Amino acid sequence: MTRPGQTRYTAHWPFPLFRKSRMDGFRLCVALVPLALYLLVLAGVNLARRPILVTGARDLAALGVAVSGLIVIGPIELLLPEDAIHVYQAYVWLLLLAMYALGVALIALVARPRLIIYNFSVEQLRPLLAGMIDELDADARWAGASLALPTLRVELHLEPGPATRNVSLVATAAEQSFAGWRKLEAALRGRLRQAESPPNPWGLVLAASSLVMLAAVGWHLVLDPQAITAGFRQMLRL
Repeated sequence: MTRPGQTRYTAHWPFPLFRKSRMDGFRLCVALVPLALYLLVLAGVNLARRPILVTGARDLAALGVAVSGLIVIGPIELLLPEDAIHVYQAYVWLLLLAMYALGVALIALVARPRLIIYNFSVEQLRPLLAGMIDELDADARWAGASLALPTLRVELHLEPGPATRNVSLVATAAEQSFAGWRKLEAALRGRLRQAESPPNPWGLVLAASSLVMLAAVGWHLVLDPQAITAGFRQMLRL
């Protein structure tokens, strides 16, 4: 109850994404769907019974896709030029997404060489490397967790990820031979085909998180599909 002349106070959510509006469901879908799919794939990788090797460039590209929805409803939409909308209309989103993809590709290309082995530990990797480096480079040298392959012009450091149980082989020198890294990758991939590893329980956490996100998206789609359509048309200025 309010007295005459008094203004009734209404609480508002501080974050626009969670404020009740016709754009909420659509923004939530855009933000969560790529991230949920990324976590679901990552869960499958961790729950597999064998190690999986990916390059650093592919790992960065996958991460770029995972956060693309958050980037779209965040910086891209915030800095969206209104003049460009009037000129290019909905096609401006294709230009902005192409620029984002090119930016991710540039970061992946200029980054130092890196190999990531999921569902594998350093203790499992060390004997496997010891059995193959003599075939690759007779002058190979170990220094703690660092490995130098002078003939291949490759220098790397082993970085473990205990929580997610993965190992990263990260280049330690600025000047590296990409041909040498490709030989190392091919040899390592061949050895890992014969290796086995128990499933990582962390994959269950990733799978549960992904399913919660997908359930939230499905709930919004079923609850008010008209709001999703309206949000899509409003974002594209249709």
